[in-house]
Amino acid sequence: MQARKILTGLLLAALLPACAALPPGTQRDPRDRFERVNRSVYHFNSVMDRDVARPVAQAYVAATAPPVRSGVSNFFANLGYTKVIVNDLLQGKARQFASDTARLVVNTTVGIGGLFDPAAQLGLAAHDEDFGQTMGKWGVPSGPFVMLPVLGPSTVRDSFGLLADHFSEPDTYLVHGWQGQVGLRVGSLVDERASLLGTDEMLDKSYDQYAFLRNAYLQRRKFQVTDGAPATSEDFEIYEDDDPDAPAAGHSGKQGGKAPQVDVPAAQDHANTQPAQRGSR
Repeated sequence: MQARKILTGLLLAALLPACAALPPGTQRDPRDRFERVNRSVYHFNSVMDRDVARPVAQAYVAATAPPVRSGVSNFFANLGYTKVIVNDLLQGKARQFASDTARLVVNTTVGIGGLFDPAAQLGLAAHDEDFGQTMGKWGVPSGPFVMLPVLGPSTVRDSFGLLADHFSEPDTYLVHGWQGQVGLRVGSLVDERASLLGTDEMLDKSYDQYAFLRNAYLQRRKFQVTDGAPATSEDFEIYEDDDPDAPAAGHSGKQGGKAPQVDVPAAQDHANTQPAQRGSR
């Protein structure tokens, strides 16, 4: 509770001066109705990342061997994999549900609690599903883009999805006391941030880092929700009444089921999920 109060105070202090202004020459993006507030939150996240998250992640990488970091990443991925299985079921992906259930069982048992990934050697591929994607599959629009404190880029729909995802993960029920919960979350954030250190240089070179991150996130989420299917005119109906400069129907961030054309390394896939740490850049 005390940590939450401190975080809230820091965020309010960051927002007190005023909402951030848009960079010169830029126009409002119809997907980002709260852009001025979002930019203020992004500035807060950037300061937190520069002063805390990035140095901690760099120290973690310097102090641990690659096999250790791989084991830690495998553990956290396996710990939250029940979320993937639940959303496989909710999306009606029976074959993927069976594969992901088998993957969780194999890695939890043979993989010693998820420290190792023997399921990959058995041909059981990892998938990435969450409740935000499930709502999108069944027609719930994403709503405006939002930048969450510490957690980073999201949308209105995906923000509500985070709450459902929380109740689908086993540590919510198995780890008692806020100390244990905070310890797991911090460990997961450090692991996530360490995996994204390779993207720092690309983001730092961007003219508008906020816009770069927003566009990469929205394109990737669209690709995830549609499982790579081409966009249709219905995907852009939400923009038609909002802004005359909105994207025209048929314009998409991905072509013909291929990955969205954003020049971002593969490590960007860790973003979430927000990946929390990209938002704190």
